Amino acid sequence: MSIMQHVMAEHRKLAIQRTMSVRRDAYLDYMTFRADGPLMFREIFGPLVGLKEEWMAQGATASELDLSAFRYREAFTRGVGAATGYVGEDRSEMIEENDNHIVFRDARGTKQKLIKGSSTLPLPMEHPVKNMDDWLRVKKHYEFNPGRMPGNIQERAAKNIADGCVITADIPGGFDEVRILLGDEEAAVAGYTQPELVHEILSTIADTACRVFDAVTKDTVIDMLCVHEDMAGKSGPMWGPKQVDEFIKPYYRRIWDMLRDRGARLFFIDSDGDCNPILDNLIDAGINLFSPCEPEAGMDVASIRQKYGTRLALEGGINKYVLREGKAAIDRELEAKIPPLMKTGGAIIALDHRIPNGTPLENYRYYVRRAGEIIGIG
Repeated sequence: MSIMQHVMAEHRKLAIQRTMSVRRDAYLDYMTFRADGPLMFREIFGPLVGLKEEWMAQGATASELDLSAFRYREAFTRGVGAATGYVGEDRSEMIEENDNHIVFRDARGTKQKLIKGSSTLPLPMEHPVKNMDDWLRVKKHYEFNPGRMPGNIQERAAKNIADGCVITADIPGGFDEVRILLGDEEAAVAGYTQPELVHEILSTIADTACRVFDAVTKDTVIDMLCVHEDMAGKSGPMWGPKQVDEFIKPYYRRIWDMLRDRGARLFFIDSDGDCNPILDNLIDAGINLFSPCEPEAGMDVASIRQKYGTRLALEGGINKYVLREGKAAIDRELEAKIPPLMKTGGAIIALDHRIPNGTPLENYRYYVRRAGEIIGIG
């Protein structure tokens, strides 16, 4: 089995089936506060490793295991098919494998360890970039080349729009890609120790993304720009307001301003943890949709909505751990979070991450049913 087959095998065990219930135009109007309607409601990620087996023992049907039995209200997204991150040489190799784990290098050359049967995210052990010389050796994999664009953009876009899908495009994270290349610890301090390197990395990626999207948008609109950051924990973000303004804002704005002028309507960021200290800065950098709003990290959707109003659409916000506590706790959580968002729209109610192990099937059934009743889609 190849390295990626090992990694993807764990993800496939957790696969869920989705059903489109909101089409592209209605979704975009609702999420940009241009139209009223019931709240969106979805499961962002699905179960953690092991939960499906727990539910099977509790009598779950096949459709409950893949979540197709449950009623949500969500749109479908499809990528435009262009690449803006690392491309080219595949440096992946298997280093070690036993019954417990695998140790491998990924395409970029990052050494990682994946625990079998209990994790879908590998633990990084070594990173490919330590200084400017290392970056210059891998820079070619981030530079523009025509092969980054698919050859059938118009046909893909026409089909996606006809199918009612939101057209998305991805860029590497302003913090996340630096972290992937340098590692968590070095990325956290690189703004002070190697600012020229950080600027060089992000400037290169921005150049590439702008050239890619300039070509792509001649043939289709991009509805939503997406960036994955995961740049915070419970104690706060790993880059503060100063670093967001110095490094991330110029990177984001170069790309977002161009796409917004060409019809893009949403700039979506995915980051776990407490991002409250940098939310103003991220919004100033162009972000207008934030996910997954982890309550236990202080990201309370009701408070965020009160502070930012229609400047920021939201996804997530429901504390996943209340599902273990019973129906009364579920009621309290939903009644605290859903009504404030129903008043203003521009929100997708969802658990703030994967459904945790130890969640009784009956509690999850109740959570979906009760949320639907409050929203008005039950």
